Amino acid sequence: MKALVWLYSFSLLSPAGTVVNFDTCKIGQAPPGWTMESGGKAPDWEIRKDQTAPTQPYVLAEISADRTEARFPLAILNAPSTRDADVSVRIKPISGREGLAGGVVWRYRDANNYYLARANANENTVSVFKVQDGRKIPILASVKHPIPVNSWSILKVSARGSRFQVFVDHRRVLEGRDATFSAPGRVGLWALGDSVVYFDDFRIYPK
Repeated sequence: MKALVWLYSFSLLSPAGTVVNFDTCKIGQAPPGWTMESGGKAPDWEIRKDQTAPTQPYVLAEISADRTEARFPLAILNAPSTRDADVSVRIKPISGREGLAGGVVWRYRDANNYYLARANANENTVSVFKVQDGRKIPILASVKHPIPVNSWSILKVSARGSRFQVFVDHRRVLEGRDATFSAPGRVGLWALGDSVVYFDDFRIYPK
């Protein structure tokens, strides 16, 4: 029952899935029901107000501009755990010198083992990685796709068994296979290095 209470506090539940919009969370704090982790210095996630938010008025933001090498701030939703699912988020890159990228994480085991779909606004690329034993390993070659700064894009992953597809603004841009992580895992959000990135309208639809 407690799990349902915190989910209802900032998301919409339906038989088809979960939609997290952050709009009843406390501004300036990390949202309840999430675990914040990082591969470097501690991440700095907080709820912020953004007048351009797809769902008004709040977004989840990674706001630290720390340039520590191999720093990958993670915000992982504590439930549900899924294997096959469609996972999407609206993403707004704000700033970053070393990096300007955010992403969607799926089949998360721990901070050193998960899949990642990344949208990079500095390079205008979309990439897919597996993070295995702390090493970020490309699964496919990156593809060029516009990722505008200070504007919202939709990043979506559709995972079925070893097969995955990645979409930007409803257009499929990548497709491939990898069987490293075959068990169910949690889902979440990711940022790169000193990237300041906003996220909103996080959706999980188990299949």
